[in-house]
Amino acid sequence: MHTKSTDSSVLLGKVSGLFGVRGWVKIHSYTSPRDGILSYNEWVLTWENREGETHSKTLKVNQGRMQGKGVVVQLAGFEDRTTAEQLLGAEISVDQDKLQKLPTNEYYWSELIGCKAINQDGDELGEVVDMMETGANDVMVVKLAGKERLIPFIAPWIEEVNLAAGVIKVEWESNF
Repeated sequence: MHTKSTDSSVLLGKVSGLFGVRGWVKIHSYTSPRDGILSYNEWVLTWENREGETHSKTLKVNQGRMQGKGVVVQLAGFEDRTTAEQLLGAEISVDQDKLQKLPTNEYYWSELIGCKAINQDGDELGEVVDMMETGANDVMVVKLAGKERLIPFIAPWIEEVNLAAGVIKVEWESNF
């Protein structure tokens, strides 16, 4: 699931494993392309230690690269396998103001999540709770009163996106 970490930060991935003995870790990247996460040289990592305490720390990316189909990095202060081990499962985010500006009519998924979907008749279809990649196009997961709808995020189904108002106008029947 791809959701917002907070209103001021955007979730980009998580630490999914260890790689080697010099503190490198495997990253499960939510960015597209996968190595887009490497364009940010500082990450905010949030993780729980063994005692259940939550830690959040801004870390510099010392080195990073694609390794096969995945991404691996070495983070400042975690230059050996033992210290890097505590980062397993950590969520990776960046401050929203660090995101690159997108061209008109392109959106970060994190901007769309939380918006209300409203159809051409003014009926509220629900809130965008997640986004999915299907290969052919992206799909919004819209939820209202326990009912979930999957709405393709392409024309002609998407008529207008108004991020300032938090509304996405869609061509979609309320009984579908």
